Amino acid sequence: MLHLFKHKLPIRSRTAQVGWIVDAEKAGVIWDAPRKISSEEPAATHAKSVRYCPAVIEHEARYFEVPCAIDVSLRIGKDQKTSEPVLINSAGDQSTIRSKQLTQLTSLVARKEWRHPERPLIQIKTPYLFIADEPVYMTQLPPFAFYAKTPWPGVQIGGRFPIHIWPRHLMWAFEWYDISKDLVLRRGDPWFYVRFETEDPSRPVRLVEADMTEPLRQYTNSVSTVTNYVSRTFSLFNTARERRPKTLMVPKRR
Repeated sequence: MLHLFKHKLPIRSRTAQVGWIVDAEKAGVIWDAPRKISSEEPAATHAKSVRYCPAVIEHEARYFEVPCAIDVSLRIGKDQKTSEPVLINSAGDQSTIRSKQLTQLTSLVARKEWRHPERPLIQIKTPYLFIADEPVYMTQLPPFAFYAKTPWPGVQIGGRFPIHIWPRHLMWAFEWYDISKDLVLRRGDPWFYVRFETEDPSRPVRLVEADMTEPLRQYTNSVSTVTNYVSRTFSLFNTARERRPKTLMVPKRR
């Protein structure tokens, strides 16, 4: 796997530094910072508690959770004219987010692009962007350590890509298995996890809020929406690497 990480940028320290950005034109304050996996369990009272297990500690320390920014209650319905599936805000007038804003964030993927003909795919846009100035792969995955009071009626679709050459805004993708049930998301609950891989698996990662600089903006724009033009977008990595600015990661100053 090491050949996947070949890059000219040197490793700078014992800790890998990864930048996170909330790139939102409006209402940016609703999107909270990524955080280490949190636990609400009471303090352990036994020396052999699972909370003291080194393997568990090592595992959980490498995941960061991104909390959901909005309350969502969605249902799959049918268009009366075409019988095609449509998204419905099942919370109606009780929804804390206006329908216009919810429509701007959510979309139902065209049926021909579903993985299964009976499982609708939806996407929710996020303003989160993760970057690095050394070889780092990021994996986006479901919040497996969180017990939701209202179970999801399907599964989150994860993904993995190199954030040092392919920084892009994250989407939350969901495959709806049981369309008889609503999808309920609650603000503040863990929404998805991210995990980072470096050349040295034992090396810890530190998250730092970063600035959306103009060079980063231009570079991000150059790799965004390429799936609308070509397939096999990972074949563009070499071109992206050649055009990459020397520095993407600029810590934000408050």
